[in-house]
Amino acid sequence: MAKVAIVTDSIACLTEELVQEYKIGIVPIMLLVQGKIYRDMLDITPDQAYELFLQDPESFNTSPASPGHYLEAYREASKQAENILCITLSSKLSTGYDMARVAKEQAETELPQTSIEILDSQSVTAAEGFIALAAARAADAGKSFTEVIRVAEEIKDRVSFLLVLDTIRHVYRTGRIPKIAAQVGSMLNIRPILTSSSGLVRFKGIVRNREQGINRILQVMREKVGQSPVHVAVMHAYAPDEAERLKERISSEFNCAELWVTGFSLVMGYATGTGTLGFAFYSGD
Repeated sequence: MAKVAIVTDSIACLTEELVQEYKIGIVPIMLLVQGKIYRDMLDITPDQAYELFLQDPESFNTSPASPGHYLEAYREASKQAENILCITLSSKLSTGYDMARVAKEQAETELPQTSIEILDSQSVTAAEGFIALAAARAADAGKSFTEVIRVAEEIKDRVSFLLVLDTIRHVYRTGRIPKIAAQVGSMLNIRPILTSSSGLVRFKGIVRNREQGINRILQVMREKVGQSPVHVAVMHAYAPDEAERLKERISSEFNCAELWVTGFSLVMGYATGTGTLGFAFYSGD
């Protein structure tokens, strides 16, 4: 039996290949699309979800992960490891952290031989995914539970993300700006740049077109990482061709320790809109 298993949520935007390779448990957000329930990132890929969503946006709804979903993930993880590290999206953005803690309390009776720790990633998207991935790689290398947690904490302090929205029209769904402001911004072709800070998603700036936005976020990453090796996950909301072009550009302009493409969960894309493009990254080994 392994020493440590990693559990995270579907908002971490990890690819199926990475999840399978490192045996990462995924707690899904439930998607209700056209009257049918799907487990985000498990029953349906992001592109498939966007295709259904675009047919009838008004039929879309979500259900956050419950303590029961986390408890089931702990049960499965306990079959493969003595210890479990659960990494959740930022507690300032979701109830996931609280649900994971409730599930841990329930598991103390049901799984007394298993130690469980919960880590608030203070992030979201593939930035959260990189924390889980680094922890999973440490676990795969046979590191102790304490060492795996230390690795996760270290990457948590280094990782960030940058996104360029193709439109501001839907951002009112986050509750951060009024609907009328989103509508006016859309008419003016304003495209926001988003990033993370102190556990929240924040506006980094605005641009008038996608090319300007991509140049801006690449420059921000360049200022942060320089020539250091950088880990990058390109993210897109139903824009695979643009994501591949961005991946190629990053590959040619940066010293990439790893570089992969992933779909942006519809749970987030509902507020950012299709066409959203960007990346999560951190520098160093």
